[in-house]
Amino acid sequence: MEQKVARRRRVVVDDRPLAAAIGARIRAARRRAGLTQQALAGGRYTKAYISALETGVAKPSMAALNYLAERLGMPASAFVSDSETVWSRLDADLRLASGDYAAALDAYEDLLAAEPSRLEKATILTGMSEALCRLDRGPEAVRPAAEATALFEELGRPAERAVAAFWLAGGHHAADNDDEARGLLRGVLDALRGGLPSEPDFTVRVLIALAMVETEAGATETALAYLHEADGLAGELDLRRHATYLHSLAVGYRHAGDHEAAIRAGMRSLTLFRQADAQLEAASIANSLAVAYLETGSTERAREMAAVSRQTLDRLGDQRLLAHLADTEARVALASGDLAGAERLVDRAIELADSSGNRKAMLDALVTKARILLNAGRDQEAIGLFEHAAELSETVGPSARRREVLSAWADTLARLGRHDQAYQIMREALQS
Repeated sequence: MEQKVARRRRVVVDDRPLAAAIGARIRAARRRAGLTQQALAGGRYTKAYISALETGVAKPSMAALNYLAERLGMPASAFVSDSETVWSRLDADLRLASGDYAAALDAYEDLLAAEPSRLEKATILTGMSEALCRLDRGPEAVRPAAEATALFEELGRPAERAVAAFWLAGGHHAADNDDEARGLLRGVLDALRGGLPSEPDFTVRVLIALAMVETEAGATETALAYLHEADGLAGELDLRRHATYLHSLAVGYRHAGDHEAAIRAGMRSLTLFRQADAQLEAASIANSLAVAYLETGSTERAREMAAVSRQTLDRLGDQRLLAHLADTEARVALASGDLAGAERLVDRAIELADSSGNRKAMLDALVTKARILLNAGRDQEAIGLFEHAAELSETVGPSARRREVLSAWADTLARLGRHDQAYQIMREALQS
């Protein structure tokens, strides 16, 4: 009689939908850790295998999941669990990635309350820091980002530490601690130049962040040098990342005063985002281009770009971006002499900023409306809005923006002959 040889079966995930879900979780965890596919593969697997896992093409064995989980500092069950826990870390990360920053922050706070491990805590704190920075609450990000940076340092996780330090720099920059921000960003950049594993777009983000810090410090040449260095990395990025990079580069050039370069980079970014079907990002780029054209005096081109943004945002209904767009449209109307249309649009911007909690858009819209009222001869109303904007600027945006608001308020008071008040406010502007 022929004997059947019992063979040990290897446990694999053979459900394709589940394999795809596991792949998405591996990808999210890898990016969160700041690792490339090659770095995650280590000495056991290849970059191609990691790519196949992340896309759901390959079905991972439990041995592979255990290996990857250990390298990512998380339990293997996190990849395969079907738990419907309301605030899972994955859910929080996806909310953050999708731009739902307030919900992501709530999710991270719930996760933190569950007393996670030290490594998980550091990752959660990093997510909280990013959410706070993106919500224009940068100074609040300093504490969690500093704790995350210290924890990653103790745990010997340099790639994750670099990401936490990046958001710590963002918090310090928002709090006007530019020396701290500059030092942190330079440290991260040195590590990246020294071969620290990371995604290409992270290096670009660090360079552009440094350019922003140097621009606001008045070091325009240094800022442009960082931007030009970032430009050299464009070939390493895929389509979507290249588009994101060009958007950031355009903003960097605009802040550095090179509006023509901002427009060129912005137009290239818009083209790539359309190719990648990144509709929200394309609409945001179109709005940024409208602002850049306004600053160069090209009102008609600004109107055209605003219309491009409007066409997409009306369909998608993103209130945060619509608030910025309505403010831009109000500025275009003001530049065209349409005071009634400008006031109607800026009132809509204020309404959208309020409903979406977009404090930066609210600050911009208050200043725009004050300028509209000044052009309409309604000086007293404008003064009230400048005062409101000045209060808001204490917690939103860099000190340079606050100085702009205070200076505009002081100029208005001086026009009305209230020189003592104007002098006091101008002194405050110079000291901020």
